[in-house]
Amino acid sequence: MKKENYTISVYTENNIGLLNRLSAIFLKRHINLDSMTASQSEIKDVFRFTIVIKVTEEQVKKIVGQIEKQIEVIKAFYHRDEETIYQETALFKIDSKLLFEERQIQNVIKNSNSNIVTVTPEFFVIEKTGRRREVDALYHKLEPYGLMQFVRSGRIAVTKDKMHISKILENFAEETV
Repeated sequence: MKKENYTISVYTENNIGLLNRLSAIFLKRHINLDSMTASQSEIKDVFRFTIVIKVTEEQVKKIVGQIEKQIEVIKAFYHRDEETIYQETALFKIDSKLLFEERQIQNVIKNSNSNIVTVTPEFFVIEKTGRRREVDALYHKLEPYGLMQFVRSGRIAVTKDKMHISKILENFAEETV
């Protein structure tokens, strides 16, 4: 079986120690996380972890099964890249003098559909939202100018198909009231 990217969505209660236990599931199997994000979900007091890994389908099924055994986990799903709509966001901090001295940098920003989010006398910050390859491409174009700082988010994703989690989450929310 070949390895592919899978996005795992884990809907949980927000309890201390859960992140550590989720990480242990991957550690035991020697699986590296490509990215992990956590946020509020569409239901009040229910949180969502979005985890990206590269494994076989057999492995991802076992991992999702282990994740669902955690007490705080309401439900976990996995999806292939083609089943999701996903993005990342990155911030690039660059010396301000380059914005005015290097005309080409303005073209790089414009051609990459990036935005300048702040400009100070010392630095300016560019924001890029897109697929990982788009963020990587911008990174490689800006790197020769000297990046003062660079940071990227993990993947955020929604499924193309209707998720049946909303009904499960609504029932969960009603039970906890």
